Amino acid sequence: MSADLKNSTLLFLKDLHKNNNRDWFNENKDRYLSANANVVDFVETLIEEIGKFDEQILRIDAKKALFRIYRDVRFSKDKSPYKTNFGAGLGMGKGNRISGYYLHIEPGKSFLAGGVYQPEPSVLKEIRKEISINSKEFLSILQQDEFRNNFRGLSVEQKLQRVPAGFEKDDPMAEFLKLKNFIVVHPVSNEALMKENAAKNFAQIYKSIKPLNDFLSAPFL
Repeated sequence: MSADLKNSTLLFLKDLHKNNNRDWFNENKDRYLSANANVVDFVETLIEEIGKFDEQILRIDAKKALFRIYRDVRFSKDKSPYKTNFGAGLGMGKGNRISGYYLHIEPGKSFLAGGVYQPEPSVLKEIRKEISINSKEFLSILQQDEFRNNFRGLSVEQKLQRVPAGFEKDDPMAEFLKLKNFIVVHPVSNEALMKENAAKNFAQIYKSIKPLNDFLSAPFL
């Protein structure tokens, strides 16, 4: 049975953003539980849809895919106790999956993402080797029409200034080797989030990430 996101889920997040404190949260715990259950149902539908082209995703438990709403404030200047979003990781380092998909639900700031995020140094090195050796295959994936229609290219967040040790400075793939994450992001409007069959629509966008995920995971199979 398919599930759609409810307007009350986004409204809860908007109100939490304005009232990010424990007293308000405890007074509105029922609203949180209802919103959380709605997101779990939506992620279950998303898993079913993605599973049509990536069967490994069907092994994922929707509840376990969701990130906790409670923030770790121990080392943060911002002491707000709660995240003002719902996030779900499908793969992305969870279980045996190096690559995967990510859903971020936040009013006005929602997005879909996929690839490999913050890999361990050993994993990062192997991915860089794969890109350097199989550059044509990697570039052909980034140039696919479906991919280019959905994404502006790989994120340059935390990109290095120099080519990392162990690789030639004049490697034709030097700019890609400087990356520390191999992530693509697709912004999602509130309207797209609330559409009927949004999970099916999102799955089609995630489908265009599948070749990239397969490439990034290849050294570890």
